[in-house]
This record gives sequence, structure tokens and C-alpha cells, in this order.
Amino acid sequence: MTNPVRLGSLTLPKTAMLAPMAGIADTAYRLLCRSFGAAATVSEMVSVKGLCYGDKASAALCTITPEERPMGLQLFGSEAEFVGRAAALVQQFEPDWIDLNMGCPVHKVVATGTGSALMRDIPLAQSLIRAAVRESGVPVSVKCRLGWDDSTRNVVAFAKAMEDAGAAWITIHGRTKAQLYSGSADWNAIRDVKRAVRIPVIGNGDVRSAADCQAMYEQTGCDLVMIGRGSYGNPFLFREIAMRAAGRTVDPPTLEERMEVMLRHVRLILACNPQKPSEVAIRKARKHTSWYMTGMPHAAQLRAACFQISSYEDAQRCAEMALGSER
Repeated sequence: MTNPVRLGSLTLPKTAMLAPMAGIADTAYRLLCRSFGAAATVSEMVSVKGLCYGDKASAALCTITPEERPMGLQLFGSEAEFVGRAAALVQQFEPDWIDLNMGCPVHKVVATGTGSALMRDIPLAQSLIRAAVRESGVPVSVKCRLGWDDSTRNVVAFAKAMEDAGAAWITIHGRTKAQLYSGSADWNAIRDVKRAVRIPVIGNGDVRSAADCQAMYEQTGCDLVMIGRGSYGNPFLFREIAMRAAGRTVDPPTLEERMEVMLRHVRLILACNPQKPSEVAIRKARKHTSWYMTGMPHAAQLRAACFQISSYEDAQRCAEMALGSER
């Protein structure tokens, strides 16, 4: 994992990047994971129609701070006209690339014909790529799944079509839309895509340790690994992977470090949401703080306390409870 990887004009360490996760990988999350060595980040998915109609919340999702770079903006939509216009509009934010979401499996997204639904209409998906490429001054990539369900796994044909349409690289989550996040990711399917296309392939799914990351590289031949749920409450994973790639080892975080980073995460959430009252912004921290409690003694009780926090002081008390649970 030592040789760097080229994605368009970017040169990234062959470690792991952070996945785009709606409602999870916000500015605070991206900043934290970058500080622990994530190779790159991607925005939460942004509606192309929201951008085109001047929605302020959609535009706010496109904000990029220097510390988050390299960073892409992920767009979702199902109409070439709007995808093209949005690709042009986001150039003002100077993204390092644009990613088109063709993999989201949630009902409210696929019901509008976007996300994973696009894998059922390859010509339409190609038209979206072409529209984005035509209007963008930066590379355009695609994130998809293996297909709609096990009877329609078309990821290899889909990836070839995206390459032909001008995609600079493709990210494959090793599950079908029907699987959602259940079962196991099929890394062999990612390997099949890598063998079928000339553009770089990023592998995603079920990487929860540095050993998993190395195994994905070895089993799939992918150019880069992307991590989503494996980073929940565990930004330390990116440090572990980077150290292993450098031929070094790192001790797991101590309980004290986990709680220090949890509180740092809460502070970042508050700092990144200055327009909201602190009692409102802190609600975004509840699920994050609970994830730091995974695997600890009395974890269920600790997580329940995390979901009740209404202030930074409450988060501090949760940290103190966690530290006391192992004494």
C-alpha cells in the first residue's frame, strides 16, 4: 500500500479515504477524519435541483475548508439538464472533483429515479456523466453499487459504460441496492470491475481495520479504499491504516484518548454550526458520541446517556461515566 495513486490531477497516498455519508460525514466529521490521516473526503450528497433552484441548505453543503482537502462534492439527480447546471454552479466552491451518486439505496432517493435507481437505466446514467463532464472544470467520478438486486448485478457493464461516458474513476460499494447495508460486501465483484475498466477503481464496504484495508487491496486490486461505517466512533482507523502502509505499527487508542477525541468531535460540531443555538447543534452530536462507546463495559447504558445530551457539559459527563466504567 505504499505507492501513491493518481485520481485525475490528484496524487493520494494509497491508504483510505472517507466515504460520503448523508447526515454523518459533515464538516466536523470530515475535519476529524482528515486529522487522523484520511486520504481525502467527499461532501454529503447534494441535490442538483436544490442547487439550481437556489436552495441555501444545498449550497451550504458545498462549502469546503482548506483542511478538508482533497475533497469532492457529491451530487445526485436524474435529469441531465439539472446535473449539468449544478456541475457548473459548484465550480465556485473549487471542488477537487465532482462525484455523481448512483449508489444510494434509501427509498426516498431511489423513488425519485436517482441513486441506485440509475443502475437500471445505463443510457440515462451515461447522459448524466456527459452533462457533468461537459460543464465541469474538474474530474467527474461515479459511486455505485453492484446492481439493483442479486438477479440484476450489472456493475461490470455499468462501470464500462461510465468509463465510456467520461467518468474519471468509479467507486464500488460491494452490495446491491436490495441489500441496503445487510450481509457482507462482495469484494470479488469489485475485483471484476477493476479487471474490466482502465480508469481507477475505489473499493468500499466492510473495511473496519487496517488488516481489512490491506486485504481489500490484495483481493480486489483496487486503486484506493473508501471507508464509511467502519469509521463510526473510530477516526483512529485512518491513522492505523496510514501507519501500516508506512510499515509501522500503532497501539489502539486508550480509553482516555477515545474520550478526548469524542469531546473534540463534539466541539467541532458546535464550532461548525455557529448559526444554530448550541442546544440544537448538540443534537447532531448524540449519535456520534454513542458510537465512541461501542465495545465498552456497560455500553448500552452509556449509549443511552449519549442520546440524552443537551449540552457540551452533558457530553463531558458521558465521557466521565465511560472512564469510570473501566476503573
